[in-house]
Amino acid sequence: MQKIPGPALKRDIGATGLALNAMNLTIGSGIFVLPAVVALSIGRAGFIAYLACGFLAILITLCYAEVGSKINSSGGSYAYVEKAFGPLPGFFINSLSWFGFSALADAAVANAMTDMLGTWFPFLNVQYIRVIFFVVLFVTLALVNIRGAKQGSRFANAATLLKLLPIILLIIVGLFNIASTNLAITTWPPVKNIGEASLTLFFAFVGFETALSVSGEIKNPKKNIPKGICLAVAGVLIIYLSLQFVAQGVLGDELSSLINAKAPLSALATKMVGSIGGTIILITGIVSMFGLLSGDMLASPRLLFAAAEDKLLPKFLSRIHPKFSTPYWSIMVYSIVATVLASSGGFKQLAVLASSSILLIYLAVAAATVVLRYKKEFIHAGSFKIPGGLIIPLLTMVTIGVFLYFITIAEVKALAIFFAALTLLYFLKKWFDKRNERLQQGL
Repeated sequence: MQKIPGPALKRDIGATGLALNAMNLTIGSGIFVLPAVVALSIGRAGFIAYLACGFLAILITLCYAEVGSKINSSGGSYAYVEKAFGPLPGFFINSLSWFGFSALADAAVANAMTDMLGTWFPFLNVQYIRVIFFVVLFVTLALVNIRGAKQGSRFANAATLLKLLPIILLIIVGLFNIASTNLAITTWPPVKNIGEASLTLFFAFVGFETALSVSGEIKNPKKNIPKGICLAVAGVLIIYLSLQFVAQGVLGDELSSLINAKAPLSALATKMVGSIGGTIILITGIVSMFGLLSGDMLASPRLLFAAAEDKLLPKFLSRIHPKFSTPYWSIMVYSIVATVLASSGGFKQLAVLASSSILLIYLAVAAATVVLRYKKEFIHAGSFKIPGGLIIPLLTMVTIGVFLYFITIAEVKALAIFFAALTLLYFLKKWFDKRNERLQQGL
C-alpha cells in the first residue's frame, strides 16, 4: 500500500526574508554600549574591528548553513557537534551554549540595562541594590515563562519591532553633524589592541546563525541561504559601521571617555538633538535589552531541558509543569545561574567571557562541518554545500583561532577549569546511571 505523504513545510522564505530575520536576531544590546568600548581600545580606527567581526560572521554562518541543511533534529550546535564527534563533545557544547554563552550574555545584558536605568535612578549603581534588582528581574522573567511560551514571547516580539527605527534615525541625523577632523586617523593602534577590541565587539555580532532554524521553509536553499546570510551580515555591518562612524564623527575623542557614561549612544543623541533624543535612545536600549532577556529566558532553558532528556544532565531538569506544560525546573535553574553571574561582574568582563565561549562553540561547528562532509549518512543530494571545498570551514577555524589568541591567561584558566569540571560531571553521571541500572536489575 502506497504511503500517503503528510503535510510538509511550505518554502515561502526568500533571501530577503532570511536576511531581515537574521538582522533582527543580531542587532541587540551590545551596540548600545560597545561604540565607546571600541573607541577606548583603538580610537578612530574602530572600523577595523567591525570589518574583522563581519568577516568572521559570514564564515561562521556559511558553516551553519551547511550543517543545518544536513541535520534537521533540534538542538542546534549541540546536535551538530554530537553527530560529528559523539556525546562527550556534544555535552561540552550544550554546557557552553547555556552556561558559557547564554547565561553569561544575559548577565552582561542585565548589567548594561541596569547601567542605563542607573542614569535615571542612581540608587541602582549601589551594588546590593543592583543584586536585588537582578533577583527581581530574573525571577519575574522566569515566572512569566513558566506560565507559558506564548506569554514569554510577546514582549520579545514587540521589542524587536521597536529597536531598529530609532537607531536608523540616529544615523541619518548624525550624518549631518559630523566633523571631519574627528575622523582623521593620526596613529594606528597596536595589533594587540585591535584583537582585544574585536574579541569584545564580537558580542554584538552573535545571533545571526539562529535565523537558520527556519531552513526547512526557505525557497531554493542552495541559492538563498548563502545569499540571505551574506546580505544579513552586510546589513548588520553597515548599521554598526555607520553608528561607529557617526559617534566618532560627532563626539570625536569624547567618545572613548563615555566608557563610563553607561549609555554612549544616548549621550550621542543628546548632543545632536537634545535631551528628548537622548531619552528616546535610552528607552530604545532598555526595551531592546529587556526584550532580548525575555526571548533568551524563553529559549535558553530548553538547552538544559534537552540535555536532561538525553540523560546528560539530572533528570529533574526535564520535568514539565503539570498545568502550564513548560520545563519549569530548567527555567528556575537557568534564572538562578543568570542572577549569580549578573551579580558577579560588569558588562565588558561578562561580554568578553561570553564571546570567548561562543567562539569555542563556533569552532566546534566549523570542525563538525569538515567531519560531516565525509560521513555517508549525512550526505544528501538536496543539502547545501559551501563552494570551494574545505577552504571556508578551515579558514573559519583559523580566523576563530586568531580571535581566541587575544583572550587573557585568566580566561584560559577559567575555561580549562570549566572543561575539567564538565568532564568530571559527565563521567560521574554515567557512573551513577550504570550503578542505578545495576541496582534496578538486581531488584
